This record gives sequence, C-alpha cells and structure tokens, in this order.
Amino acid sequence: MKLSPETLTQQLKSRLLPAYLVSGDEPLLVEEALDAIRGRARAAGFCERNVFFIERGNAVWEAALQAAQSLSLFAERRIVEIRLPSGKPGAAGASTLQALLAAAGESLLVLIVTGRLDREAQGAAWVRTIEAQGAWVPVWPVQRERLPQWLRDRLAAAGLSADPAALALLAERSEGNLLAAQQEISKLALLLPPDARVGVVEVIAGSADSARFDVFQLVEALRSRAAARALRILASLRAEGSEPTLVLWAVLRALRELPEGPAAVYEAIPERPTAAAAARRLPPLQRLVARAARVDRLAKGMALGDPWDELAWLAAELCGVGGVGGMPPPAAMPALGG
Repeated sequence: MKLSPETLTQQLKSRLLPAYLVSGDEPLLVEEALDAIRGRARAAGFCERNVFFIERGNAVWEAALQAAQSLSLFAERRIVEIRLPSGKPGAAGASTLQALLAAAGESLLVLIVTGRLDREAQGAAWVRTIEAQGAWVPVWPVQRERLPQWLRDRLAAAGLSADPAALALLAERSEGNLLAAQQEISKLALLLPPDARVGVVEVIAGSADSARFDVFQLVEALRSRAAARALRILASLRAEGSEPTLVLWAVLRALRELPEGPAAVYEAIPERPTAAAAARRLPPLQRLVARAARVDRLAKGMALGDPWDELAWLAAELCGVGGVGGMPPPAAMPALGG
C-alpha cells in the first residue's frame, strides 16, 4: 500500500507491516515517519536494530542479508534498516532487497530509507514488492501556500497559537527548512507560557531567517514575475554557495517557459532617458541574451564583475522591472574577453 505521513500514523495503530519504504528529501518529515515506525516496532518486541548505509560495493549488501538471516542471542525480533540515498540499488542490490523482503515477517522488519524516488525508481520491482506486502511512504516538502497551516498545526501541538501575521513571518523565515521551523516552535514553547499566543514580536525576538531555496523555486518566482521573492531566493542561493551557472540555467528556463513569449515582458517596459538609451533600443530579447551571456562570462572569469549582481538584474528584467537604478546594459560594461 501507499501511505502519506498522516495516514501512516493511523495504519500503525492497527498493525505493524513486515516492510516499510520511506522516501523523500525533507529530513524532518522523513525522520518523524521513521520514528513512528520504530516506536511501533519496539512496542511489538523488535528490540534489535541493524543499520546499513549503502554507498558502493556489494559487501554492505551481503552484510545486510546475513544480519537478516542470522539468529540473535539477545532478541527474537529485529529491524534491518537500509539507508539508500540514491534510491537506485543496482542489480545486485535489488536482488538483495528482494531477498530481504521475502524474509520479512513476524521476526524481521525491513525498513528502507531513500531520497526522493524518480519515476524510473518508483517502477522498480523491489518498490512494487514493498507496496504489495508492506507500505511505501513518500514524503513531500510542504508547499509554500500550505506552510502557514502546517505551522499553525505544529504550534497547536506545542500548546500555542499564533496571529496570522506571525504565521506569515515565521513561514517566510523558515520556507524550505522545516527542521528549522520545528526548532523555532520548540524554542517558542520553552520561552512562552502554555496556551500563549505568538505575535510578530515573539517571532522576531526568537527566530532567525532560516529559509532555504532551490533553483526550481527561483523558476517559479520568475515565472510568476514576483521580483522581490526572486531576488530573495537569489540572495539565499548565493549565501549557500550555489554555482552561478546553475542559477543562470534556471533563469533561462523561466524565460523559455513564459507562455506569451520572452519578448512580450520587455516591450512593455518604458525606456528611461539615460546615457544607455541607445543600447536599450536593442530588441528586448537580444538585450536579455546579451546580459545572460555576460553572466556566463563572469562566472567563468572571462569578464570583470560579479555574476550574482548581473543575475539579479537579469532576474529583475525577467520579472518586468527594467532599467532599475539606471543599470548600464551589458555592452557598456568592461570585459576581458569572450
């Protein structure tokens, strides 16, 4: 069967299945699902746990199979936990997983933990076997629009409530980082009395900006022309050490995905009477491509300047904010080549 983290709790109340697969890239929710399974297993008498981290080679697979097949002097029931970050065990690993799943039962619980599974991995035979005799729990990140409600529920579980403005601020500060959000809620629960109502002041005083973003969120912000959000995501990606070339790829992807065509965004931008007016009379798409090419040269050390600054102007123009601050066009900036 296929379960969500919410329905997993209800399923565990009824019975413990012989095998579980928990997959996803959200550490907090993945670990909470695993804790729920392990807690139910301990209550059922599974006192021994063997954990195997799969990276390369067959030695670990063989050790996992031996642990499942050998008898224990200390416990009749055991958990064999397989940590498989890639979600792709290879031919030898897939065969071992099938053998482990065949041995799973009253005395052996097989628990497999992976990152997010792509479409190919989801169709693997061992995944289908788990769905047939156990449960697969795919864990998905909490979407931005659902984050305030998620925070409200977590605060309620901690005995707190919050103003809408406080929820919005906490969501902004913890977007993409649920672990940090839960830590902030735990901190608030320690600092405030039971049944307290959290306001903006308490959030500002007790939390830091722990939001995390990826390039796909940048694509979404650019596609919706949310300039302020796009620039915030760019700043976060820069602080996390992302490669400018990867970010440039995301920006160009957003440009290609505009339904009305890339040029339409720029033709509506009024020209300002600046020294660069002549250069700005270039066709809008041509100006954008020239700026993107400059980002590429800057990232490769072939021109003077900061690629992140140029990416910010590129993102701003893509969101319909053109000529902000009289920024000179790429052609007016010094270059070392290319």
